Amino acid sequence: MDVIQSFRLDGRTAIVTGGAGRYGKQISEALAEAGAEVFIAARHVDASQAFADSLVARGLKAHAIYLDLESTESIDKMVADIVAQTGRIDVLINNAVTRCACGGGWKKALESYDASLHVNASALFYITKAVADVMKKSGKGSIVNIGSFMGLVGPEFANYAGTNMGDDDPNPIYFYEKGGMVNFTRWAASVLGKDGIRINAIHPGGLMEPHLPERFVKQYSERTQLGHLAGQEDLKGIIVFLASDASGYITGTNIPVDGGYTAK
Repeated sequence: MDVIQSFRLDGRTAIVTGGAGRYGKQISEALAEAGAEVFIAARHVDASQAFADSLVARGLKAHAIYLDLESTESIDKMVADIVAQTGRIDVLINNAVTRCACGGGWKKALESYDASLHVNASALFYITKAVADVMKKSGKGSIVNIGSFMGLVGPEFANYAGTNMGDDDPNPIYFYEKGGMVNFTRWAASVLGKDGIRINAIHPGGLMEPHLPERFVKQYSERTQLGHLAGQEDLKGIIVFLASDASGYITGTNIPVDGGYTAK
């Protein structure tokens, strides 16, 4: 196969959880541009549908589908509905995340941590198994977990100095969950490799957004080897690579996509 063609996803079905969100939009767009039929899965179907419609208007294949990661029944229904419609699932991007009211440090109620872990850990396990069971029938599939540089390093308080971002007292749960994703990726790759299913994780750095304080942007950028935050297309290449046959002999990896932030 021509190497450029190995990056194509024509005829394949992909799910992106949280596929119309912060990172989700560029992930969904990348997979659709590479030829996949993309299901944008989230609770907010109206926003997902509007984004899917914008992709369809460009001649791409995209659909909105309801998913509530707090419910195993919702996960099962989504998987069944996609299989009924397309007959297959080839790619799963575990991108959706719930935020545990990030401030509060050690002071959060235990129930708040439990609610966060249910979506960001337990549901991650469940949806991975549910989709892997479909992939096993074809003997092939790619799952990509979206982690964070915060799962690889501790908090850098100097990034937030002089801002009102409130991260002088960070909540441990996000660091805990994204750190756990590192080894869950290795574990799942070890368990599912015999079935031809590859599982990798990427760990994005900070994403440039209009609401970020200028001082934070400056301080964060100074601590990043490439000197800037990520843009709205910086995840697209790695996503297509890991979803496609171009990475056919890669599994169990954890790849920072952070401009070199964690290379220090």
